[in-house]
Amino acid sequence: MPKKHGPEPPENHERWLVSYADFITLLFAFFVVMFASSQTDKGRAKLVSEAVEKALKDGSSLNVPPTVAKILGGTVDNKGQGNAMMRGPGGAQHSAKETPPDILELLPPLERLNKELADEIKTGKLEVRMEARGLVISLRQSAFFSSGDDTLDAAAQPTMKKLAEIVGSLPNSIQLEGHTDSIPIHNQRFRSNWELSCARAIAVLETLCGTYQLPRARFSVVGRADTLPVDTNDTSEGRARNRRVDVVIVNSVRASDQNPVQVPNSNVKSAPVPQAANSNPKAAPPR
Repeated sequence: MPKKHGPEPPENHERWLVSYADFITLLFAFFVVMFASSQTDKGRAKLVSEAVEKALKDGSSLNVPPTVAKILGGTVDNKGQGNAMMRGPGGAQHSAKETPPDILELLPPLERLNKELADEIKTGKLEVRMEARGLVISLRQSAFFSSGDDTLDAAAQPTMKKLAEIVGSLPNSIQLEGHTDSIPIHNQRFRSNWELSCARAIAVLETLCGTYQLPRARFSVVGRADTLPVDTNDTSEGRARNRRVDVVIVNSVRASDQNPVQVPNSNVKSAPVPQAANSNPKAAPPR
């Protein structure tokens, strides 16, 4: 007689919890390892960042002895002794561009002007700047001339004396440029800003050449009126900057470029002078 088996135990539907628990445990362990790794990498990255920053700033390295770093060089500002002929980004610094000769010749007078006219520059009586044409000293109208007048103020004579001493020590040609703002002028003395700008430039010329005996052959005078402003004419401050006389110490290169070219007389043909339409052969009397 076959042996009877007992009833089969009911199927356990909770077995998935074992696999789920194992998965959660492994996932937790994974994130713990990742967190620990990230903290370690952050510390190492900080050390690397500090090392690179110090190497770029001081030309040294945290791990390279000073003696070795001196020989190797390798940073932008540290040429070292072993790579002075290198021109790569990690080697010696590229040689700076040489200062153009026309600028180089005017650097000493620029330094002298900034030193001896420091008070006038600080108070805004004049400006000194370097341009392509040469060294420009801008004399402010408010410090040297009265409004609408071309007579140099007596208080400006000490400044003019300093300027004459500096200009007189240079061999360069000097160009005096008168400038005004855009507000038209029309009084008994000046009919336009053109006349006013020319008159003020001539007044500076007479002071430098008449009072301080500088040779007139070195000078030229130009009236610009309001055609070359250095600031806007929409504000009172801008118009004050535009009213000026520029003393331009022309660099030698520009002066040589402006010398007129002499044309041989044999190649020059004079154009015929047109006959006047007036049938009266007598010239008109001057007015």
